[in-house]
Amino acid sequence: MRDIRNYSLLAHNTFGIEARCSRFLEYADEAEAEEVARQLRADGKPFLIIGGGSNLLLTRDFDGTVVHSAMKTCTEDGLLMRCGSGMTWDDVVAKSLSGGRYGAENLSLIPGDVGASAVQNIGAYGAEVKDLIVSVEAVEISSGRKCVFTNAECQYAYRQSRFKGEWKNKYLITFVTYKFSDVFTPRLDYGNILSELQTRGITEPTAQQLRQVIIDIRNVKLPDPKVTGNAGSFFMNPVVSRQQFENLLARYPQMPHYHVDADHEKIPAGWMIDQCGWKGRSLGPAGVHERQALVLVNRGGATGQDIVRLCRAIQHDVRQQFGIDIRPEVNIV
Repeated sequence: MRDIRNYSLLAHNTFGIEARCSRFLEYADEAEAEEVARQLRADGKPFLIIGGGSNLLLTRDFDGTVVHSAMKTCTEDGLLMRCGSGMTWDDVVAKSLSGGRYGAENLSLIPGDVGASAVQNIGAYGAEVKDLIVSVEAVEISSGRKCVFTNAECQYAYRQSRFKGEWKNKYLITFVTYKFSDVFTPRLDYGNILSELQTRGITEPTAQQLRQVIIDIRNVKLPDPKVTGNAGSFFMNPVVSRQQFENLLARYPQMPHYHVDADHEKIPAGWMIDQCGWKGRSLGPAGVHERQALVLVNRGGATGQDIVRLCRAIQHDVRQQFGIDIRPEVNIV
């Protein structure tokens, strides 16, 4: 178990923002997770549980303990994969495909760790990880006991779970078990997947070809955090009522949208931000990516407060033009 005082979090947030924590605890197996829980109880100070830092915006030093998982073991049983919470998510996707397990192709190259996938219900290109999760194993911080939660108990919704709500800071996730399919059923009708396949002359893609196309699309649209600090998609796509959607569609006939149910429609936040003229613009050292308006970037030397100011300015303009409140997907600390 790693236990470090006055620790820099620069390597633990993809925005590339310098911030420190009073203490850093990292567990590499279940026994260490139980010990971390014991120390958190004994310490009684504030704590923050982080994953790969790809969904995190630090606005200050953290006067408390930051907890991180380094559990990277993975066991396979037929269509099941039981993955340690510190394992990189995209490694899970690659490993699933190499073993003839399908269903995660559209979630390729989403940054972050396995534990965060279960907390955030990560999703992209019409797919969500909730459709693969069987169970989540964790250590309860208040008691140190091991727990196993079913998919249903986690109450997954769009970018939501009980781990983000009533269970926040109550558990240290240790393992997530996913169940894949032995039949490849490509989902191509989201974003520009189909057009990119057509450009390559591919009409019936293999799982590996679909994964590669999605990786290539993401690499073109999203900046590399090693070069330009960012946290991927900063805002969630808002789900609006049928009446509000129809009113907006009358004003913007070309507005992209995605069906949710009979009473709701999802509108891409990136499109609204672009319509407000923010794509490629900056507010001090914080800016909006020139190829994807959903991504806020650190142009160099930005603080967390700089990013927050840009976030609020964008929210204001979207609210003024569309009457919609867009909410950050990123955890702001």
